[in-house]
Amino acid sequence: MVADQGDGSNGADGGPVRHIPVLLPEVLTALQPAPGKIVLDGTFGAGGYTTAFLEAGAEVIALDRDPNAIAGGQALVAEAGGRLRLVHSRFSDLAAHAPAEGLDGVVFDIGVSSMQIDEAERGFSFQRNGPLDMRMSAAGVSAADVVNRAKVGDLIRIFGFLGEEPQSGRIARAIEKRREQNPFETTRDLASLIETVTPRKAKDRIHPATRVFQALRIFVNDELGELARALFAAERALKPGGRLVVVTFHSLEDRIVKKFFQDRAGKASGSRHLPLAIERPATFAPVGKPMVSATEQEASINPRARSAKLRAGERSAEPAPASDMSIFDLPTLANLERLGG
Repeated sequence: MVADQGDGSNGADGGPVRHIPVLLPEVLTALQPAPGKIVLDGTFGAGGYTTAFLEAGAEVIALDRDPNAIAGGQALVAEAGGRLRLVHSRFSDLAAHAPAEGLDGVVFDIGVSSMQIDEAERGFSFQRNGPLDMRMSAAGVSAADVVNRAKVGDLIRIFGFLGEEPQSGRIARAIEKRREQNPFETTRDLASLIETVTPRKAKDRIHPATRVFQALRIFVNDELGELARALFAAERALKPGGRLVVVTFHSLEDRIVKKFFQDRAGKASGSRHLPLAIERPATFAPVGKPMVSATEQEASINPRARSAKLRAGERSAEPAPASDMSIFDLPTLANLERLGG
């Protein structure tokens, strides 16, 4: 998928938006696709980045966990004349699809796509009533399973951390009371309850349900865990001199990417689980500025680019260290699989 959000709503309540690849010139500058190079697009979506990489002469391996994106990309595969391999896969599994000699570049564009938002049956947007689903892979535990089965304490943590919702307790308790009488089935069911519990004020820029929908989407798809594992996978799959480029749209995602590059820069590092500083050879060197954001001109053309942030690094020849998830300080939330029907 290609994340097109960035208006503060994370796409939860956005209307139909024509797909525009975010920060495309900056991505091309950082990644440097060219003839003879093999790059991996971990979030294919509508194929905006992949198309640009092909036009630059590179060979592309593109992944997407959404079967609809894979089906929609077959025309591009045919046009690419053998230079594009499109794979139905999570991007955290990218190492399984990389060549043995390594990759010259990896790019991730994190979040929910405008295509997914625009399809009511996917349940990502409360502006289009549909099943309370939100599964990018169309399989596994749905948002309805979480809302109808999770303990109140778990809902509070999910809404509070992943959605940064200040009224998480109030909303979670209202959900518990309502589901005892009538389980939640549609996006409108949930959005209406949240709007009743926390009415929209005149000064509010976003709908009261936006943060909860964001939290559910991130939780259902394990987006933070997927991103963390994908960063480690890219580190293992890139050849020396290869570039890793990541575009994020939310502070939680950007924080993970920032911590990863800081940890891999060879400076003293640690976490609350490993408080002692550890120095080791750098596996990544910074590429360009530490963080690049959209220009005012791009943001005016594509509002979803407003919160986009790009970070990039170049792989050294040093062996990849162990994949230590503790560097990200991710919270312990409810067991997702236990919430399935």
